[in-house]
Amino acid sequence: MSENRKLVAILAADVVGYSRLASADEDRTLARLRALRSDLIDPTIAVHHGRVIKRTGDGALVEFRSVVDAVRCAVELQNAMVERNAGVPQDRRIEFRIGIHLGDVVEESDGDLMGDGVNIASRLEGVAAPGAICLSEDAYRQVKARLDLSVSDLGSTQLKNIAEPIRVYSLQVGSAGTKVAATTETARSRPATAAPPKLSIAVLPFANMSGDAEQDYFADGISEDIITALSKLSQLFVIARNSSFTFKGQNVHVQEVGTKLGVRHVLEGSVRKSGNRVRITAQLIDATSGGHLWAERFDRELTDIFAVQDDVTQQIVGALALNLTEGDRQRLAPEHPRNTEAYDYFLRGRELWHRLTKETNIAARDLLQRAIELDPKFASAHAFLALTHGLDYLNRWSASPPESMVQAEEAARRAVTLDGSDPWAHWALAIVKLYTRRHDGAINEAERAIVLNPNFAEGHVILGEALYYSGRSEEALESFGRGKTLNPYFPDVLLHFQALALFQLGRYEEAVDLLMQRLARNAVTDVSRALLAASYGHLGRFAEAREAWQEVLRVNPDYSLEYRRKVLPYKNPADFEHVVDGLRKAGVVQ
Repeated sequence: MSENRKLVAILAADVVGYSRLASADEDRTLARLRALRSDLIDPTIAVHHGRVIKRTGDGALVEFRSVVDAVRCAVELQNAMVERNAGVPQDRRIEFRIGIHLGDVVEESDGDLMGDGVNIASRLEGVAAPGAICLSEDAYRQVKARLDLSVSDLGSTQLKNIAEPIRVYSLQVGSAGTKVAATTETARSRPATAAPPKLSIAVLPFANMSGDAEQDYFADGISEDIITALSKLSQLFVIARNSSFTFKGQNVHVQEVGTKLGVRHVLEGSVRKSGNRVRITAQLIDATSGGHLWAERFDRELTDIFAVQDDVTQQIVGALALNLTEGDRQRLAPEHPRNTEAYDYFLRGRELWHRLTKETNIAARDLLQRAIELDPKFASAHAFLALTHGLDYLNRWSASPPESMVQAEEAARRAVTLDGSDPWAHWALAIVKLYTRRHDGAINEAERAIVLNPNFAEGHVILGEALYYSGRSEEALESFGRGKTLNPYFPDVLLHFQALALFQLGRYEEAVDLLMQRLARNAVTDVSRALLAASYGHLGRFAEAREAWQEVLRVNPDYSLEYRRKVLPYKNPADFEHVVDGLRKAGVVQ
């Protein structure tokens, strides 16, 4: 049998909950699928130059000559299904999940395609949310500059029976009966519904002009420290690092940034580090007019880096005509580490910690420990060291998670002792106290972090978590809302926490809406699917609850309610049982 290799775009699609639909009414389901194939699916594939390789009972594998064609075809199909499902009860809707990959395949003499390219596309389809399209990094790279897409980065994902993790991007075309066009807005951005506050700012990641990509951490670190300093001013609304850094490496207009982030001013700049010298340029721009309010260049010895950061902050304060209180002035004058080598290790470690993977977390801890060895009184290094241990505990990355929590508390307490004005130290201690069920202490530490840094998005979120687990969900929703405002490109887990609070208050329909939004951004979450099933249970929508629960076990066959009952820090155990009760009503657990 002859065969040849080629690089192609592969689209894999199947029907969500096909077994349930067929068991309820097999003849009707098959008839609807045949009609969809003849008047929608096959004509759409043909228009976009696709070739059906293989059909299954409820799905298909399709070859395209380009990823652009494959994505356009998928978007058209998903949008058409949103329209066709309008008015159809949820338990009778036909919804597709689609995966697209660009890869090497073997074409056999009969036209069939084999190989990893096909397998990866099939696995991507398996992790897609209903109505969504999941793209591999190889596929996304081909279309990100050619199509206006609303995507969510799901990060590095381990696909079943695929040896190496693959970075996955989710494109949600239609959800909950709403047609959503592919636009330049990302799935995480917020609409600009009102004029931005006059005293509001976003600090874009400074460009690394050193000619060495390895120096990115240094430019990013300078930007982050300026964000941290400005965030301490109660008069100023400052966008969180995570949202500002979504523009890293992009050629964007300042007015566009201002609109997407909801701010009046943008700070941008560059860093060039060479030997013991550093050159920093910075300019403050009015995002509504594009006019420059202030610009300056600093050529200094590396040992003067802290003075440069302070100078930039003070220049912004002056340009915006802020009237600082005595408390503001004190917050803007923290103790800087005097050892520049320790600071360099700290910047490297902090940057790696932000990546939130097991491997980078280990590397971050090593670098932070070296910073502490060089400067034992470096409070921020102790704070982030605590956070590396906290990640180990929360993700069960270490051999002994309880020991990781002990180490996290030790480092966080050391940071607070060294510098009681470091909001990150109080944030780390709030996490430790919450997950060791010291709820009042966690709330106190979170509130202290917010006093020190009113713009601390993460501080508002951990306060919301502590309030939720304490049974104070109305207050928790206020904190979560503030966190989203400060961080418009917020992590998708925040949608889950908001849904938890709404669920606790008995607002199940609203919880379902938020959970569907999270599934659109994170197709592999098991906890949100479980909460969705419980919400449906309380709403009496039992067929949908059972389907959601089947999805929980598909995504994570080892999902355990007993484990979560043990580790989730509920002050009142009845709050967790409220979730279990919804699952019991649906008949999915005993």
